[in-house]
Amino acid sequence: MAKPGKVRRRVVRRSAKHPLKEHLHRVGGKKRASARKAELKHLLWSGVELENLNPLLQRQLVVGQNVMLARVLLKKGCIVPLHSHHNEQITYILEGALKFWIDGKEIVVNAGEVLTIPPHMPHKAEALADTVDLDVFNPPREDWISKTDKYLRGSK
Repeated sequence: MAKPGKVRRRVVRRSAKHPLKEHLHRVGGKKRASARKAELKHLLWSGVELENLNPLLQRQLVVGQNVMLARVLLKKGCIVPLHSHHNEQITYILEGALKFWIDGKEIVVNAGEVLTIPPHMPHKAEALADTVDLDVFNPPREDWISKTDKYLRGSK
């Protein structure tokens, strides 16, 4: 805790010469490195790359420094195989419905509903209808960014 009269400052230093290199945050005298460039983004989904993973599954990614937003489009019958990850996940269903198998339970998440999935919790999903969902991940899913998520590619 800061002593009375002391002000905590957050200074972000960026190199104009190397804008994509790591930069440091200084909070309370400690340095913290971030691998992603801090930048302001204002996007339309129509301008974000639509990635086709298989005939029933597409997604779009917006990646920040510490969080990632994925817009996932699933056709009815699409199966997301059982998997787990170290990322915390929040799923918000915009349209349609997904049935999840998590922790020995079946959970149906409908349009307008939210599901939180803790890190390392195995889960599987099936689209009960054509579905649009927004997934938030912290930290960002490196396997999705690098397109090494084989469990989703080619499966139905």
